[in-house]
Amino acid sequence: MTTTDPLRFKAPVDAECAVDPLCCAPLGDAVLAQGDAEQLADALKALADPARLRVLSLLRAAPGGEACVADLVQPLGLSQPTVSHHLRVLADAGLVTRQRRGTWVWYSLRDERLAEIRSVLR
Repeated sequence: MTTTDPLRFKAPVDAECAVDPLCCAPLGDAVLAQGDAEQLADALKALADPARLRVLSLLRAAPGGEACVADLVQPLGLSQPTVSHHLRVLADAGLVTRQRRGTWVWYSLRDERLAEIRSVLR
């Protein structure tokens, strides 16, 4: 059976390659290395929560593109410890940065990391 699926795992016979040029095409640069795939999976796990998606949206809309936990509690309708937890998960996944200023920690988006994720998913 001939197919045009370039991700097929079974090695095709030579006759198939003559009929279907995609069956033997190299995968090229689009293939993720194991470490990159694990980092992407961690980032996607962090994004797989509605509250965290809202945090990203609020950070994008925040004046200066940054906010502290106190700024996010009321719009999210969540407790301060819960908001802190979500921000920690996002920071650990490399999706936001944190910067301490006195007693406050300010969070902002890591646009370059979000752009990397978008490019892999295209």
